[in-house]
Amino acid sequence: MFDLILRRATLPDGRTGMDIGVREGRIAAVDKDLPGPAGEEIDATGRLVTPPFVDSHFHMDSTLSYGLPRVNRSGTLLEGIALWGELKPQLVQDAIVERALAYCDWAVARGLLAIRSHVDVCDPRLLAVESLLEVKRRVAPYLDLQLVAFPQDGVLRSPGALDLLRRALDMGVDVVGGIPHFERTMADGAASVKLLCGIAAERGLLVDMHCDESDDPLSRHVETLAYETQRLGMQGRVTGSHLTSMHSMDNYYVSKLIPLMAEARLGVIANPLINITLQGRHDTYPKRRGMTRVPELMAAGLTVALGHDCVMDPWYPLGSGDMLEVAHMGLHVGQMTGYDGMLACFRAVTEAPAKLLHLDGYGLEVGCHADLVVLQAADPVEAIRTRATRLCVLRRGAVVSRCAPVEAQLSLPGRPESVSFTLPTARAT
Repeated sequence: MFDLILRRATLPDGRTGMDIGVREGRIAAVDKDLPGPAGEEIDATGRLVTPPFVDSHFHMDSTLSYGLPRVNRSGTLLEGIALWGELKPQLVQDAIVERALAYCDWAVARGLLAIRSHVDVCDPRLLAVESLLEVKRRVAPYLDLQLVAFPQDGVLRSPGALDLLRRALDMGVDVVGGIPHFERTMADGAASVKLLCGIAAERGLLVDMHCDESDDPLSRHVETLAYETQRLGMQGRVTGSHLTSMHSMDNYYVSKLIPLMAEARLGVIANPLINITLQGRHDTYPKRRGMTRVPELMAAGLTVALGHDCVMDPWYPLGSGDMLEVAHMGLHVGQMTGYDGMLACFRAVTEAPAKLLHLDGYGLEVGCHADLVVLQAADPVEAIRTRATRLCVLRRGAVVSRCAPVEAQLSLPGRPESVSFTLPTARAT
């Protein structure tokens, strides 16, 4: 007997009419017409059922703080960093925790059940670290929160940052972060990559660095990151986030760089909502889009994810935790509107980030955690196009969120009474 059967699901790989049987919080069977009985049955009515969304790059310590202590008038990256520097001394733990918990509520309702959040360690109080460790503990029953020790002001540039980063790791932060392009010199940036990768290797931890978040084509710290990954034998355990300078690099250099990244099995995270708004600010026209070379990196076999990065904070005034919005922007900025490209963008907010976070038990195979999302869509492309409503979200086989289908009622002579913005039949592949 199953605890729950989710019936008549369409799966991301195109299978239709599938039943998913759940027992003790895990997927026990995936097949057509599973026999009952079950403690509960949910009819997906042919709609798309997917593993949960995963955000591989976020800043939860600053989320929902928009307007504190003032608004970012220019909307630029550097004013956002300066604003965060003004806000840090005013932060109190209860406020950070409450904002983060509120965001996690939003995330669950969006079917987003795993987040990797960078947490600033350049505050001697390590207030944000303490706060997010508490949030991690409290949300663990319904959301996987992975924390990155992030020296926002530069691990070498900011006095005491190295010791603070080590303290944060001792307190239980999961991943080693960095920001080499924000160090005082290119040489210091390269030295910080070597230093931080060494710390991660000694402790057996993953690495995720803000790397080359710049329009400067000579910001090439990802090359050092790939080298250190190979030197230390950390292939598959290191990720470069942003990599926006690759957008501006000459093609000859990139033709050398991408194979080096592939040899190191680097993970890559682009953040399209933020990259398209923060990069190219020194350009007149034409303006650079800023997002790294997502299609080319995918074609080279690298694991590429798309992250949200920010929601209502000093750097970005918008957002609501919707990873389909991230995928939607990513496929536009990357000109990935071919069918395979759109499917790749869906995977970039589900399977790919789950791989980068090394999530245990993620997926739709038997034995995986029964973490599932029922979407008001027939397939992944329609889900992205409509930013589909999350009709039902399950965590370990239990429903944690429900939402009614979106349908507009019409009063038009001779026309249908309602529309739901979907085609009557799924498109051919």
